[in-house]
Amino acid sequence: MPLEDVLGTGLFAMSEVEQSAGWLDSLAGHTPETEEYGIGNFVYRARKPFHPLRFHALLRAPWEGVIRVKGMFWLATRMELAGYVSQAGVLRDTRAMGFFWSAVPESEWPQDAQTQKEIRAFVEGPYGDRRTELVIIGRDMDRAALTALFDAALLTDEEFAQGQQAWAKLEDPFPSWLPAEREV
Repeated sequence: MPLEDVLGTGLFAMSEVEQSAGWLDSLAGHTPETEEYGIGNFVYRARKPFHPLRFHALLRAPWEGVIRVKGMFWLATRMELAGYVSQAGVLRDTRAMGFFWSAVPESEWPQDAQTQKEIRAFVEGPYGDRRTELVIIGRDMDRAALTALFDAALLTDEEFAQGQQAWAKLEDPFPSWLPAEREV
């Protein structure tokens, strides 16, 4: 469509929009659709990795009220790579998101000060920036119940205390995320 058919036509008047029923309704305290239909969201965060078998089982289970999930996760058997999970409706997908910065030599990090500051803001304890951050959107979700489901898929305190060498021996049902010659 030619821009001159859309721009500068004189058909839009902000003064008319400001007097419209929808605009006035919003100003008068209209209930937002998110509240009206029970849509909400939260971010699930964890600094312990997921146990691969428990997380795999969780990904196959229904999550009551969840419509959309997107974010990164840490799998105990894959110290170098951040996993990525995406759910839209009933479809869920996992794959590699990329390397955790803590798995990359600092000499290979971006060299600008602002980016390094942003990277370092996520570095914490002996495992650096390894973490899980999932944005969960749904309708009439029970946040506490969903959080408990995700927490139950993490390594237990006892498993976590065993360290990386023990984690590497855990059964991992996820497919390879890298070609065999590059797997870490």
